[in-house]
Amino acid sequence: MKRGILAGIGAYTLWGLFPIYWRWLEQDPAIEILAHRMVWSLVFIMGILLLKGELNWLKDALKNRRTLAIYATAAALLTINWYTYIWAVNAGYVVEASLGYFINPLVNILLGVIFFREKLRMGQLVAVLLAVLGVVYLTFNYGSLPWISLVLAFSFASYGLIKKAAPLESMQGFGLETSMTFLPALAFLLYRQSVGIAAFANQGVLITLLLVLAGPVTAIPLLLFGYSARKIPLSMPGFIQYITPTLQLLLGVFLYREPFPVNRLVGFAVIWIALLVYSLEGLVINRRQKAGRSLVKMA
Repeated sequence: MKRGILAGIGAYTLWGLFPIYWRWLEQDPAIEILAHRMVWSLVFIMGILLLKGELNWLKDALKNRRTLAIYATAAALLTINWYTYIWAVNAGYVVEASLGYFINPLVNILLGVIFFREKLRMGQLVAVLLAVLGVVYLTFNYGSLPWISLVLAFSFASYGLIKKAAPLESMQGFGLETSMTFLPALAFLLYRQSVGIAAFANQGVLITLLLVLAGPVTAIPLLLFGYSARKIPLSMPGFIQYITPTLQLLLGVFLYREPFPVNRLVGFAVIWIALLVYSLEGLVINRRQKAGRSLVKMA
């Protein structure tokens, strides 16, 4: 389990440091960075699957309409999430982006209620209401809805929801998702290259290398997360997942000097309290369930 915990911490830490990576490419359009991320992610993942001899699943997957529909939807949601995040980071909204991943677990609860008719426990209800209150407070204080946070939270939560019905393993599924975006992304990059406005090979070795490495940089945290999810209890990721938005928030405030006045701090604090209620309630329920199982075994 120790390796699983370390892998999980590694995945969430790398995700938390993503703003630094995308900021190195801030002179380039977010849509071009996104296209490179799609292309090189597929190259990297398919390379791994090829080395492992795990491409037999692809033929059957391409013949199954339901599988294709699931992963096409997942690919669309991932595209929205990736583009929004890259644009937000490079436009100076790292703090607002971090808020999206703070409220993501609570959006997961809402989607569970809507799509799976799950009943909210009292602690979950309190957490969701507090999060809504925090978002409303931020909206009134800034005069506009924190749309970046909401797009990131709902797109990623919806992506997770879709993946619950996904029949393929995580690496295979990610390969199929990126294969669906590969051709449009590649065509876009070739067009930019043909008219002489592409970043690739035109802005120096470092920029070109960073664009190519966008694939491994994207895939490695996903692989670490997949390994971690198989090795540690379900309750554990609930706590370590906050490493990502916490690091992003710290980078936004202290490295990139984004404004973080008291009224924004108050809104964030309300949402942090919601997450504390959510996490502690989940921990208590988990311990009760373990105690119940122990009593059953003793009986």
